[in-house]
Amino acid sequence: MRIGHGYDVHRLTAGRDLYLCGVKIPYELGLLGHSDADVAVHALMDALLGAAALGDIGRHFPDTDPRYSGISSLELLRQVMELLHAKGYSVGNVDITIVAERPKISPYVEAMRERLAPYLGVDADDVNVKGTTEEKMGFTNDAIACHAVVLIERAAS
Repeated sequence: MRIGHGYDVHRLTAGRDLYLCGVKIPYELGLLGHSDADVAVHALMDALLGAAALGDIGRHFPDTDPRYSGISSLELLRQVMELLHAKGYSVGNVDITIVAERPKISPYVEAMRERLAPYLGVDADDVNVKGTTEEKMGFTNDAIACHAVVLIERAAS
């Protein structure tokens, strides 16, 4: 078994859709980024890559590459899972913490768990998503941050 941690943050901006864990959240602002800027999926991918000692998402999907402009982060997650499977790993469970003053995360948690589970090859019961704030003391007044922790396991040979 191996454990990985991922972290990402993106600034909120007008004129973009807001995606968190692959779920489109109705909100007047979205996240600024080269892809769809799904900060939760980005943190999750970094955690998965880190657990398998495969680097980070910047190495695999650089923001200087036009192929990734506007791409769904779920497509990138699919590619990360292919890398993990090629090394003989599967996901045990994931725990994601979204740090945001706004919008409220709790109404979308179940949809997020259900959305991520098939990409990870696990049941929704193996995916935990929760939201918290910085009590208006941090930079998430203008951004959304995310931490992700994963457990991966190598198949017995």
